[in-house]
Amino acid sequence: MANAMAPMGELVPVLLTEARRRKLALGTMFAIIAIAALVIGVSLPRKYESSTTILVQESNIVTGLMEGRAVATGVADRASIAREVIFSRKVMNEILGAGGWLDKQPSAIDQDRMIEAITDRTKITSPRDNLIQITYADNVPERSFHVTQRLAEMFIQESLAAKERESRNAFEFINGQVESYHKKLTDAEDKLKAYREANVDARPGGEADSNSRIAQLRSQIEQARLELMEQRARESSLVSQVSGESEITAVQTRASTYRVQLAELQNQLDRLLLTYTDDYPDVVRIRHQIQDIQDSLKRDEQQRALAPKSSKGPSQIDDSIQYNPLYQELRSKLNEARRNGSATASRLSVTEGMLNAELERSKRIANSENALSELTRDYEVNRDIYQDLLKRRENARVSMDLDAKQQGLTFRIQEPAVLPIRPTGLRLMHFAIAGLALGILLPLGLLFGYARFDPRVRSAAQIERMAGVPVLATIPAYPTPGDRRRSALHGTVLVVIIVGVLLTYAAMYWIRLEVMR
Repeated sequence: MANAMAPMGELVPVLLTEARRRKLALGTMFAIIAIAALVIGVSLPRKYESSTTILVQESNIVTGLMEGRAVATGVADRASIAREVIFSRKVMNEILGAGGWLDKQPSAIDQDRMIEAITDRTKITSPRDNLIQITYADNVPERSFHVTQRLAEMFIQESLAAKERESRNAFEFINGQVESYHKKLTDAEDKLKAYREANVDARPGGEADSNSRIAQLRSQIEQARLELMEQRARESSLVSQVSGESEITAVQTRASTYRVQLAELQNQLDRLLLTYTDDYPDVVRIRHQIQDIQDSLKRDEQQRALAPKSSKGPSQIDDSIQYNPLYQELRSKLNEARRNGSATASRLSVTEGMLNAELERSKRIANSENALSELTRDYEVNRDIYQDLLKRRENARVSMDLDAKQQGLTFRIQEPAVLPIRPTGLRLMHFAIAGLALGILLPLGLLFGYARFDPRVRSAAQIERMAGVPVLATIPAYPTPGDRRRSALHGTVLVVIIVGVLLTYAAMYWIRLEVMR
């Protein structure tokens, strides 16, 4: 009970009393904290950040048109590759020159330290798959801007150069493989050609052709034998038929022939006269023919009449013999059957010879098939690889041209770097506000703790609570003139301290505005 702490209502007068008594210490503490925070805010280096965003374009209209013919260089982990490119020694040396660090001609060790510092202050991220953000922080805004701008330019330049170099190396590698396989293909062709020249029957598919040819010749031989049997049977039948027919059927004189022709022409003339006049050309032509036949008939009769008188030998009568048409047809068919039989027998003999030759060729092909298959397989494998490499070389050539003309994977600055105006992080204003707040709260907090935990008696209520007896009267403290002068002096000093702190803050703010202008 005696050690119980005073309630909050009793602390307020105590706090006010202690504040009046210790106002100079509280003011001094406030000034020290506020000025210290201001000094820290001024002394800490300011950090200015500048950032730029690069857009990575993986496809355009040319890439779509060249799909299947060219391979655009791609990037998987863009931020990681960007770090490798930007933090390379070549790019860092360019940045040292762009940022003015090389003006003082630092040593190699100092350059390494500068590069490490630049690397620590550079942040590379990938907000999206096709974006790369480069951020650089420095205490000089102009240098932050120029370094960020140069980092983006060097990254794009080195990336495009790396792409072009990669495409060119790929083309040169594939071109070397094409030349190597072209030599292998030529050697395989020469070996195959030499083997075929040494083995005439060694041809791709020769065994199948030979087997097909043998089967075809055997089929032709069987067919020729059947045809020969049929033709010989037909020849025997025709011989028997010819032997039963007479060669001559009738003997006809020349005069009778003229009369038959004359009768036929007269019939034609009668039919024409039923339709046409005597001047019709056909009528005139037939009458001339009739007249010619009549003249020929008269000459024949005159010759017959004069023949016995002028001839001293046996009489010669110009008669025409009429042969048997069936006999003539049978003789013709018999001759044809004999010719066909001879031709079939000759073809059969030739085909049998060709079959024997083809059987010998099949044996030679079987003996050379293994070696030919191995040579042919080597040739086909080299040919297929060579043709595939030719296509790949053309694709690599197109890809190299695309990268050379920056039509494949391209980079474009989406958001350029800007000159930073305000520093990032905690600024002087933050330190000033924090200093004023801490300068007020920390002394008050110490005063509260002191009054709260001080065991000395400070009020009548505290005596009543601790002793358990009522207090009859209290004697107030009356300050002496010296105490009043000392208190007034402390008050004046406190006001001066507070005004000085505020003036210091105002002066620093004004200086900052002038610097920013």
